[in-house]
Amino acid sequence: MDLRLYDTLTREKRLFTPLDPNNVRVYVCGPTVYDFAHIGNARPVIVFDVLFRLLRHLYGEKHVTYVRNITDVDDKINERAARDFPALPLNEAIREVTEQTEKQFHDDVDALGALRPTVEPRATEHIAEMRTLIERLVQGGFAYVAEDHVLFSPQAMNAANSVLPRYGALAKRSLDEMIAGARVDVAPYKRDAADFVLWKPSKPGEPSWPSPTGIKAEGRPGWHIECSAMAWKHLGEKFDIHGGGIDLVFPHHENELAQSCCAFHEDRMANVWMHNGFLQVEGDKMSKSTGNFITIRELLADWPGEVLRLNMLKTQYSSPIDWTLKGMEESAKTLDDWYWVAADAKGERPSDAVIAALSDDLNTPQTIAALHGLRNGAASGNERGRSEFAASLRLLGFLSETAAQWKARKQQGSDVDAKQIDGLIADRAAARARKDFKESDRIRDQLAAMGVVIKDSKDGTTWEIAR
Repeated sequence: MDLRLYDTLTREKRLFTPLDPNNVRVYVCGPTVYDFAHIGNARPVIVFDVLFRLLRHLYGEKHVTYVRNITDVDDKINERAARDFPALPLNEAIREVTEQTEKQFHDDVDALGALRPTVEPRATEHIAEMRTLIERLVQGGFAYVAEDHVLFSPQAMNAANSVLPRYGALAKRSLDEMIAGARVDVAPYKRDAADFVLWKPSKPGEPSWPSPTGIKAEGRPGWHIECSAMAWKHLGEKFDIHGGGIDLVFPHHENELAQSCCAFHEDRMANVWMHNGFLQVEGDKMSKSTGNFITIRELLADWPGEVLRLNMLKTQYSSPIDWTLKGMEESAKTLDDWYWVAADAKGERPSDAVIAALSDDLNTPQTIAALHGLRNGAASGNERGRSEFAASLRLLGFLSETAAQWKARKQQGSDVDAKQIDGLIADRAAARARKDFKESDRIRDQLAAMGVVIKDSKDGTTWEIAR
């Protein structure tokens, strides 16, 4: 089945043709590990996990390499380390922060049902590759040394008579427009306002490494060169797909593309650039100042991770999403139903309709519509349909638990007594058997007052706690 993906660089949805079908290669920008990840950070994790799963289905699990990096050198990390561990030397404090935060991130995204990437490189383990790229860029005339800094020159890139793309091609803006729309550091050693840092000197106590050739003082890398180096190390000079949030198009991805293309004299870094849209909360931009800043960890305290996952996938990945409580409640009810219908069914072959929807630029709204159709067939007693339904859900990262485990999870933390509920349901069944419908209705109302929702079927009665 043909896979079509929207490419941010060319602004078109086109047929995906891997450079090597035996090694489909994907790079996605990962977290900067200094604090709990927020729900906006969860969107690329879930979106590109679905892409990873789809590619593995289409090309085989052993033929897909997914790289998602860890940024563990950054000013925000330094600030957090100095604040939280003032008694430790800064480098030791930084290690405490990054190791603790990386574990928090893994725990959270595991709960969202995301597979671990094939490779998860840390920036600080790739300093040698960064220096090599920087030295190539200086030698090629695309970067220069000034006051212990190394800076990249977009003007030099655009002046080159070669296969190189134009700087600004990804963001679809001219150099002047990008300068006007960005916060540009003003420094006397910069030749041009648009020049950006590849390497800079470290402040006293900050992490530092031997600098590229031509600089005596030790220093540290700029943000953009880190991803170019890690992608090169693990995926090569050119690879298939580069993903991330829409907020990374400029400057981060624009600068990554520039660095990598100039270092290797290529017309592309990735054949396809994919970007997920922004996330709002109850119609407003998420912000700590407005009180609607929500971490993944906070949501997981109230909802199973699969509820968050489904709620995220109800919107097409490239479109903006509005995260609402109502949406979460609807997603929870949908999953309760899916677990009831399919959780204990075996199934290895996902539905063709689900694969077709995913193959249309990860059209998850259409995928979910297909799942609802499968659900109706499965619930009617069609075992083949039930098998396809279960396999399709597992492909998407759902049904990680049995039906009993899901039900038990729902009951955890509630104030109701499960034995009491089971007893009342048995009493109601007895009343119905003797046609005492008044008593049956009374027990039903009693259960409803306790916050218990009951579902009758030919297989018996099940119950759950209403949210």
